[in-house]
Amino acid sequence: MPDIQYLRLLAEKYSNRRAVRTEIINLRAILALPKATEFFLSDIHGEYEAFHYFVRSGSGMIRMRIDETFGDILSEKECDDLASLIYNPDSEIARRHKSEEDFDEWCRITIQRLVLICRKVSSKYTRSKVKKSLPKESEYIMDELLFADDAEDRQRYYDEIIESIIAYESAESFIIDMTDAISNMTVDRLHIIGDIFDRGPKSDLIVEYLMSSRGVDIQWGNHDILWMGAACGNRACIATMIRINVRYNNFDMLEVGYGINLRPLATLAEKIYKDDPCEFFQPNILETNSFDPIPTELASKMHKMISIIQFKIEGQEIIAHPEYNLDKRNLLENIDLKKGTVIIEGVEHTMRDINLPTLDPNNPYKLTEEEEEVMVALESSIINSEKLQRHIDYLYSCGALYKISNGNLFYHGCMILNKDGSFKDVEIDGRTYKGARYMQKLDEMIRAARYNMPLGKTSAEEAGFLWYLWLSEDSPLFGKDKMTTFERYFIEDKSTHKEHTIPYYKYINDENLANRILEDFGLKPEIGKILNGHVPVKLKDGESPIKAGGKIFIIDGGISKAYQKTTGIAGYTAICTSKHTYIAEHKPYEPLQDDGTQVFHKPVMHLVDTVAERLRIRDTDTGAELRGQISDLEALYDEFKSGKIKEVY
Repeated sequence: MPDIQYLRLLAEKYSNRRAVRTEIINLRAILALPKATEFFLSDIHGEYEAFHYFVRSGSGMIRMRIDETFGDILSEKECDDLASLIYNPDSEIARRHKSEEDFDEWCRITIQRLVLICRKVSSKYTRSKVKKSLPKESEYIMDELLFADDAEDRQRYYDEIIESIIAYESAESFIIDMTDAISNMTVDRLHIIGDIFDRGPKSDLIVEYLMSSRGVDIQWGNHDILWMGAACGNRACIATMIRINVRYNNFDMLEVGYGINLRPLATLAEKIYKDDPCEFFQPNILETNSFDPIPTELASKMHKMISIIQFKIEGQEIIAHPEYNLDKRNLLENIDLKKGTVIIEGVEHTMRDINLPTLDPNNPYKLTEEEEEVMVALESSIINSEKLQRHIDYLYSCGALYKISNGNLFYHGCMILNKDGSFKDVEIDGRTYKGARYMQKLDEMIRAARYNMPLGKTSAEEAGFLWYLWLSEDSPLFGKDKMTTFERYFIEDKSTHKEHTIPYYKYINDENLANRILEDFGLKPEIGKILNGHVPVKLKDGESPIKAGGKIFIIDGGISKAYQKTTGIAGYTAICTSKHTYIAEHKPYEPLQDDGTQVFHKPVMHLVDTVAERLRIRDTDTGAELRGQISDLEALYDEFKSGKIKEVY
């Protein structure tokens, strides 16, 4: 029985038995609707255009709905054109302006077709929810067209609506509104399974898009954690985050998108490495900068400068936290500048670059005065970036280290295991944690770094733990034995670059492991699935994203351009409808051409699971919430009947 005070508050919304009955009827009807579509995407890495297309297209679901509606009526080309309109309405309308002899007639036919597609994708929702999904400016007209009947007199009414839209030159905006509604209703829930940031140049636009969307949750990835630590002011996270984005030439995002001042870094780099070509620090240019084009020569110097600063600051972090067990990664102290060598794990290696003028062999982890000035400027820019701090607050509020939904488990990376595949005990502050409890503890500590610091601690200090999660072999976000950034810059021998995966990936195809993980999180192995990303699936080498007898799906297939040569494709996404689960295999995204044309590749849809009976909302977590609401309303109804709470009419 709910608390009487709660029921009194509920009575302010449902003030009498009739109102209660009406809402109970509504909720019970909703329980009978089909489960809405869920969409899973991971490892976006700043690729905004490809991400936007994947979401806008429902990863192939919109094209499937077009085929279901018009497959026997329209040609393949006409279906392609209709899909292109929904994916990028502005450019398709501009193209049609040039190519159509009768643009009004094209608008007339297009609106009629879009109405039919919109009816198709909205069929799983209540009329009330559909109305809430419609653009406000077109809500009334779209509602009338979507819920039209076949009566002859009414058909004339609907035809007149469309004619008036065209006559008053509203067709283009109405078509755009209609395509937006179709896209929004195709996917009800968007799960981002980690790594929004780094490599690609437009992470800020991705977060802005997510913040404007409904039904989004995020499972943090290692790159997200790095930015979260940087936003808290942790220097190791700041230096690493800046290094990665300088390496990938993301100056527009850093300076224009987030207002991070890189001038002190550029000035010092030009001074220190004036005659150094910094050949091993050439930026990886995936896209050119529009607003802040930094010459490659200067970008290389900045890359080397921030790398050395990073290694120094990381050394300070490791010395301050012996509990991290990262002493073997403190390599600056092992450099012999006279011999041009460095000792790594007991082996002496020749360094291919020994021009390190800011390195003091007697105090290798101390920043020079000028390096300190650079870090102060970067800290100030990041901490005072309103946009960045707002984005990170969003990641905290909508994100978590893992998520349980509808009997399934989502996390970005892996579970920490012993060599025999059992859950590994990891010590934190004198206590040991493993499996699901370890993940819960890490989630608590990540949040504490921003919102609940111990007395006498700063957020920057506490966020050192986020840097630890970036590169520790005991981090479920990293999944490797070490991070060999130093070796990849300074050692020619590529065998030193190797980062060995931890036991999770040895057992990734073991169905027993998947079952044990699901059970540890309180889920049913016979029906539960695990979705994660982090490690690109190399389709060109014969790898499959489906692991452990269909219990684990790894959906990182290379949406980032940096991975596509390795994977052979441009990413996987997962789609879960009320009846089926698909893995969509994508080709590289092709941008809009100068002539206004754009090619959208239809993904290969792999059907991986079919349920015997269509899932309804009553079968989901949302259904459980609605049943709880019904129970509360029934209790309120009884209180009205008993007279303990007075009805208001």
